Amino acid sequence: MIPLPRDHPNGTGPTDPSGPPEAPEALPRTAADPPRHVAFIVDGNRRWARAHGRPIEQGHREGADNVRRAVHWCEAVGIETTTWWLLSTDNLNRTSVELHKLLDIISELTRHLAATGHWRIRHLGEPRLLPRSLATALNEAETTTRHNQGPQINFAVGYSGREDILAAARRMAQQAVRSTAFSVSERSFAQALSTSGLPDPDLVIRSSGEQRLSGFMLWQAALSELYFCPVLWPDFTQSDLDRALAFYANRQRRFGR
Repeated sequence: MIPLPRDHPNGTGPTDPSGPPEAPEALPRTAADPPRHVAFIVDGNRRWARAHGRPIEQGHREGADNVRRAVHWCEAVGIETTTWWLLSTDNLNRTSVELHKLLDIISELTRHLAATGHWRIRHLGEPRLLPRSLATALNEAETTTRHNQGPQINFAVGYSGREDILAAARRMAQQAVRSTAFSVSERSFAQALSTSGLPDPDLVIRSSGEQRLSGFMLWQAALSELYFCPVLWPDFTQSDLDRALAFYANRQRRFGR
């Protein structure tokens, strides 16, 4: 089990995502290279809203604003790829009122980052489970940002790790039917997943204190380092990211060897 930080600040951090980020604390690092791919389970938006006496929608909006800030923090330390789990397939069972507002917020976030002309955005998940407006926003963002020069940003929306594996198995079965020479291997299976062409995450960060993957990137995160942060996602700061990276820098990744 990963020890949780004992000295986390109680402040909520800046509320304006376009404002200057707070100064990070000086933290020890033993590795010069940052993880190539960091995946985030951005958990705790609803609990943040309840704790602050705010509507649930405000919690989701604060969470989306913090994603806007965090992509800058990640780029600043040299992380090439980030994945953000914004909506699971289980989340689709929430009340229609909450879900409608959350989907709109995700759509706004997608369009905002795409409009910068900097990052490359990719959707992980099942578009058929999403309203047409959000599926269109994600598809357009992926198309228009494909040749941008900035880091890769993956939005996992309507995503389930189990469904990702099942969909890959179906693709493999179809290929096997079409060609008797088709060979099943870890490499060919990975290419059938929604993350084909992307590196597996080196580090998975989950906010809110929950210590489980909840079905997130089950195949891809098999050898990832896992860091569980006790703070709710809207309160996650640049200092929290630095703590996670300091934890990662002190790990010895042996990959079973």
